[in-house]
Amino acid sequence: MIPVLIGIAALLIVGGFGFPLGLSLMLIGYVGFGVMHPKGLDAASTVAGQQILELALNFQFAVLPLFLLMGVFVNRSGISDDLYETANRWFGHMKGGLAISTVAACGGFAAISGSSVATAATMARVAVPSMRKYKYNDAFSAGTVAAGGTMGILIPPSGALIIYGLIAEVDIAKLFVAGIVPGLITIAAYMVVIRLVCMVKPDWGPPAERFSWRERLTTVYKVWGIVFLFFLIMGGIFFGVFTPSEAGGIGAAGALVFAIARGRMNWRVFFDSLLEAGKTTAIVFTVAFGALMLNQFVNIAGAPEDVLGFIRGLNISPWMVVVMVLLCYVVLGMFIDGIAMIFLTVPIFVPLIEGLGLPIDPGLVLIWWGIVLVMVVEISLITPPIGMNVFVISSMLPDVSLKQVFQGIVPFFVADIGRLALVVIFPATALWLTRFMG
Repeated sequence: MIPVLIGIAALLIVGGFGFPLGLSLMLIGYVGFGVMHPKGLDAASTVAGQQILELALNFQFAVLPLFLLMGVFVNRSGISDDLYETANRWFGHMKGGLAISTVAACGGFAAISGSSVATAATMARVAVPSMRKYKYNDAFSAGTVAAGGTMGILIPPSGALIIYGLIAEVDIAKLFVAGIVPGLITIAAYMVVIRLVCMVKPDWGPPAERFSWRERLTTVYKVWGIVFLFFLIMGGIFFGVFTPSEAGGIGAAGALVFAIARGRMNWRVFFDSLLEAGKTTAIVFTVAFGALMLNQFVNIAGAPEDVLGFIRGLNISPWMVVVMVLLCYVVLGMFIDGIAMIFLTVPIFVPLIEGLGLPIDPGLVLIWWGIVLVMVVEISLITPPIGMNVFVISSMLPDVSLKQVFQGIVPFFVADIGRLALVVIFPATALWLTRFMG
């Protein structure tokens, strides 16, 4: 275990100097494996080549760039503005209605983009000007957008769930389906928080104008295509009509057609979209290559067995072990990016969770843990001092301080802890839909 701790410390130091995460992971994993293996760096070179080739030839990984491309096409089509306008016409007239509209629009955009940072950045541009127009409290507005943006990595199709599924070797389709109910719980919890805050502080979220039913209904046609696309993808996966990789292809093609139909697509935008999705995919693949090499170092150093032995030596209940692991994630989330946490910790904690003997169907325990893990990673996106979404919002709203953004996040953070506890205590909230899959 000591070599692994030294390796992690070295990783933090190398990363602190601005070295790219993927290359940092690969360097530490390569050197660490070479030090631990009797054949040294020759063995490390062989293993590195095998791991990279195996991942590059893994057809399941095709699902990630396809869904990334779908998100880029949707973003280019300008759907975010229409999602917010539709939600605003339905909810804006209530106290805190514009904040509720923001959460609803974040949920809709997250379901297609699959990116928390993209969701937060897009909704900051779309929603905050409207909330300022109606004199919403700046901290409350910024906190709503930052928290709402976190849903991008939970609501399927989710890049974080894809990465977890590939590393933990679990069914990505089941992960997508398992994320639906917790995603809906998140939206509902945030809306309840907004209503409670506006009951205590009514001046933080004054009502906006009320629209007639006719005006509300006329906005629905602007978003029906995206709603149809989401249900087509998830319905096809749920009923076993097509695989996640095929769903990614259908989603990307559907989003392209949608963008063309809206007059937002030309050859320049098309090639820019391909380039953007390609760059993002290259970054993720590089991190994945590095993570696989680091995982080999962690395994040869015996870290999973050491951690499991230490936990068992404490003689505590399996559920207390889960609580301890979650606390570790909360602490790590204060200093490490969420996706990096998934790459770094899955090889250590997945065998631990699998060996606890929790009263959950053995075939579904890692599906449940994937949802719990991503929910914890969501929380890390708004946890000080790093809080990626907080920095995104702060950079887009330079007149709103980091302190104000963190203040606005507090009620949503409390809701996050509550919904996490709900899924941990009642695993069926995440798993019951998977039992009906085709």
